[in-house]
Amino acid sequence: MPSRRIIISGLLALSAILIAGCQAGGGATGDTAPTAFSGANGAPTPAELMKQGPLGDKAFGKASAPVTIIEYASLTCQYCRQFHLTTYPKLKNAYIDTGKVRYIIREFPIGRSAAAAAIVTRCAPAKDFLSLYDKYLVNQKQWTGQEVRPDALFKVAAQTGMTRKAFDKCMTNQGIIDGLMWVKQRGRQFGVAGTPTFFINGQKVRGVLTFEEMKGMIEPQISARAANPA
Repeated sequence: MPSRRIIISGLLALSAILIAGCQAGGGATGDTAPTAFSGANGAPTPAELMKQGPLGDKAFGKASAPVTIIEYASLTCQYCRQFHLTTYPKLKNAYIDTGKVRYIIREFPIGRSAAAAAIVTRCAPAKDFLSLYDKYLVNQKQWTGQEVRPDALFKVAAQTGMTRKAFDKCMTNQGIIDGLMWVKQRGRQFGVAGTPTFFINGQKVRGVLTFEEMKGMIEPQISARAANPA
């Protein structure tokens, strides 16, 4: 079993980029690096925004859906938790499950605990990812803190059937750590500086969006696609 020191050292590289904060809205925080993108006004093009990192994307819903929503989230962020408890279930029922929205979750971990939880969710079998992701959000108070709490993290992961041996091996998986670094660095290049941040068919919106607010942005995109099918 890896020692606590080994586990923590395995997170140091990822922790080096955990500067930006969890926020519901307002001014940006962090040190987003400027990047020259090829879209209008230097914004990323759809192809640049949709580029997947070495770990691939965690996407849900129909690939050909008229609307794609990308969420950058941290599992320690109370606002991400609020969104996933209040808005996401309605969004899933009305748009994701009906083939109208493709939903992509990208990690933007804030702090070592968030980084550790993100690593564990990426270690889980694909069929368990969303379940474990939800459990970490719902049970935030049970495992978050200034220091990484491996036992508390494992207690949540075990609810999806993950063994302690798999968990301990996961926590020092350098390939996953490097992949998550890529995801967060890319997010910062897109101007992500707090969580949750959404890209709705390329339009960036930050904060806890209500279902009605999301509906107001989704429906015009669906109508536009219907009027001008690709």
